Amino acid sequence: MNAFIRKHPVFTYYVLTFVISWGAILLAVGPGGFLSTTATSPAFPLVGVAALLGPSVAGLLATGLVGGKAGYRDLFSDLRRWRVGWRWYAVALLTAPLATLVTLALLSLATTPMVPGILTADDKAALLLTGVSTGLLVPVFEEVGWTGFATPRLLERHGIVATGILMGLLWGAWHLPLFAGSVAAAGEVPPALFLGTMLFSWLVPYRVLMVWAYARTRSVLLGMVMHVPIVVSQYVLNPEGISGKPLFLSLIVYSVALWLLVAAALASPFRPLRTE
Repeated sequence: MNAFIRKHPVFTYYVLTFVISWGAILLAVGPGGFLSTTATSPAFPLVGVAALLGPSVAGLLATGLVGGKAGYRDLFSDLRRWRVGWRWYAVALLTAPLATLVTLALLSLATTPMVPGILTADDKAALLLTGVSTGLLVPVFEEVGWTGFATPRLLERHGIVATGILMGLLWGAWHLPLFAGSVAAAGEVPPALFLGTMLFSWLVPYRVLMVWAYARTRSVLLGMVMHVPIVVSQYVLNPEGISGKPLFLSLIVYSVALWLLVAAALASPFRPLRTE
């Protein structure tokens, strides 16, 4: 078993992640709630907490199984690497909100006005507090595994784009119990197409960008910082009550914007940092 784990560390990590996350969700809400819990359901926070156990616990377990004490030293070294330059923090913090605002602006010109949710919310402070608190919590648990364990090992065999696409597809699949309930908002869009777009359209290019940032900085901390705005943007910037075709189109435009940023990032002059 140990030989198999050492030979297939990424496969082992993802199996552990899905088993722990989806198993915990099943225990939390049962089979009936596994694919039907929506973001407004009382059980959704419980589903979210259960899901977060997977990437974090699997990341720490796999690190110990594959690398032992040396693996933990490398992981915590990457977690502490914060001196990567202000440009990288600007990229990490601004990419998601700018792409979201551009998406809303373009769709407002082409269809109906789309106003950021924070501007129309009745309780702006509560919405902002929820978005920021969730945004600060989620990345700590997810990126210990995604960026701390899987990314460096996949980069040993694959390039940035291939690593990002593979991780993005698995990242999207991992979100299935969190997003499946949203098909109720599909409207005239076929539910399968709607769900597939939610899971794989924008998460894939954003993960490519995260892999690119890690490959240039070797900082897991930066990966956590870069994860924060995509969570906050979902709460704060997404228009209230958006559903059906407008939501579907926004996901498509958002993903195109992110793929354009991927192309720009790969052509950018940002070079790998020299690390000890």
